[in-house]
Amino acid sequence: MKNLFQFLSEASRATDQARKLRLKTDGHGGWYDQSGEFVAKTEGEKLKFYDKGRKVGEKDQPNKPKTAAVAPKALPAKSPEAVMAKRRKDDDLAGAPKQKSSEDEGKTSDGGEESKDNTLTIVFGRFNPPTAGHEKLLSVAEKIAVGGELKIYPSRTQDDKKNPLDPDMKVSYMRKLFPKFKEQIINDSEMNTIFDVLTTADQNYANVNIVVGADRQGEFENLSQKYNKDLYDFDLIRVVSAGPRDADAEGIEGVSSSKQRKAVMDDDFESFKKGTPKGLSDGDSQALFDAVRNGMKKKKSKTTKESYNLWEIAPRLDKQSLRENYIMKNIFRIGDIVENLNTGLIGRIIRRGTNHLICVTKEDYMFKSWIRDVMEYTEVHMKRKNRLPGKPNTLVGTTGYLKNAMAATGTKKIKNFNIEEFINKYKIKK
Repeated sequence: MKNLFQFLSEASRATDQARKLRLKTDGHGGWYDQSGEFVAKTEGEKLKFYDKGRKVGEKDQPNKPKTAAVAPKALPAKSPEAVMAKRRKDDDLAGAPKQKSSEDEGKTSDGGEESKDNTLTIVFGRFNPPTAGHEKLLSVAEKIAVGGELKIYPSRTQDDKKNPLDPDMKVSYMRKLFPKFKEQIINDSEMNTIFDVLTTADQNYANVNIVVGADRQGEFENLSQKYNKDLYDFDLIRVVSAGPRDADAEGIEGVSSSKQRKAVMDDDFESFKKGTPKGLSDGDSQALFDAVRNGMKKKKSKTTKESYNLWEIAPRLDKQSLRENYIMKNIFRIGDIVENLNTGLIGRIIRRGTNHLICVTKEDYMFKSWIRDVMEYTEVHMKRKNRLPGKPNTLVGTTGYLKNAMAATGTKKIKNFNIEEFINKYKIKK
């Protein structure tokens, strides 16, 4: 039998995990999310997650009163100017000097440490490939920044279906397509998720604006507010829509990366050109078209068209096939690791909804994703001999490690070769 110390220790670990996920306890080992839905139960030292409204060995739980399920109403959003005005008023009433509070915004000038700037405006997105619609997004972000600092962070994910351009190439094309924002487009390998961007911004800014497409406003609003005062600490977070998006529209609202990837697979350069910014030359448009085609590993052919599954490269354009594969559990099963393509977050699936997933990151942060916005996560296997300039690739099992081992042993070519036996033979003994 477990002693009291073991029992309390296990319960504490489960409670810590629940707190990170912002779950509420029923006092008897059950846990509810912010909307009042039962999601988990304490079992040993971990949380065990269950389907909506169901516990092990029990029937569906009765509906709770609405008052218990409704989350507290959020306070009205205040502008950064209103926040600062209130602080100045409070200082005047208290007889304090008219300066920023050292508690809220860093030390005063006497302390030798500068306070945070007021507001940073952020754009975090895939841009794969960049389009004329993204040009509109950046223009809206510039207006929202109103002379303040604007930073644009392209996501870092690459694959041959939904993200054909690698990060460096994508940034290079973005700076060519959007020269007005060349200095604001950030190429930082550490900015993999929206959380990375926000925690970095928290070091220098008191408030943040996040500019997104209208269809992603709710997702970013819920996620960014949920972990404020936990992962980062802003006085004010505003998630602002850059305008509606309509896949069926003919104008700028209808331009999307999904349509551009489909045009590439269809060898339809004319349609692709219509989705690029007006100022881009035919030559540059063709170069971008070819780069996307190479990234999608599509062969150039004038006689035959390559077959493909539209729902895999552009799920928004073939929702029916995506849903059929989801219902049949061909994709996105419980326990699978997926990446949210909008936020960059990577997590394990713990619940499958009608058309959405609930996932938990390895740091125990929970996020929700529509099935159209996720992809199965696989680590990139390094092919280069050097992971960093001058440093050998020591990641066992990759082709880069193989090349290093072959170079070290003077091996130029191997016949009847078994890679696993080779790597094990030359593996460093610990």
